[in-house]
Amino acid sequence: MRGQQTFGDIEFEHKKRRTRREVFLDQMEAVVPWKQWIKIIEPFYPTGEHGRPPKGIEVILRMYLLQGWFSLSDEMLEDALYDSQSMRRFVGINLLDEDVPDATTLLKFRHLLEQHDLTSRMFHQLNETLSRKGYLMKEGTIVDATIIAAPSSTKNKEGQRDPEIHQTKKGNQ
Repeated sequence: MRGQQTFGDIEFEHKKRRTRREVFLDQMEAVVPWKQWIKIIEPFYPTGEHGRPPKGIEVILRMYLLQGWFSLSDEMLEDALYDSQSMRRFVGINLLDEDVPDATTLLKFRHLLEQHDLTSRMFHQLNETLSRKGYLMKEGTIVDATIIAAPSSTKNKEGQRDPEIHQTKKGNQ
């Protein structure tokens, strides 16, 4: 990690248990052919001659992979990187030194990969590597939950049940 450690970094390093996400990200760190993929992308990646300088290829590539592995939208990935120390560490972002690249940056990167048909080459390589090492990758998700303010009762002012309001029960809750 670059720059000075935050209190969050120090706290994260001393926790007692590693999460499944951390274990998964460590495995992907070891099996993804980072240097090869960067060489594949480099000829097409903007150099910063026009406009502001782009983020490094590897940072955006890591974000792109997180997005696919955890089924996140561009905006949700941006939020997840602000929320998740393990994801920030995987991407290589220290919030003391830099901001998380925004959703538009990731969108442009994805379009660049699609435009030059780079994803098929990259993932063919990854699948071969994973199968040689005996790994099988499944898709995971991070749920986007939204809390909506609603009255505590399903009854309307007249004390009658409103036909448009429904309750859901899971287990005994």
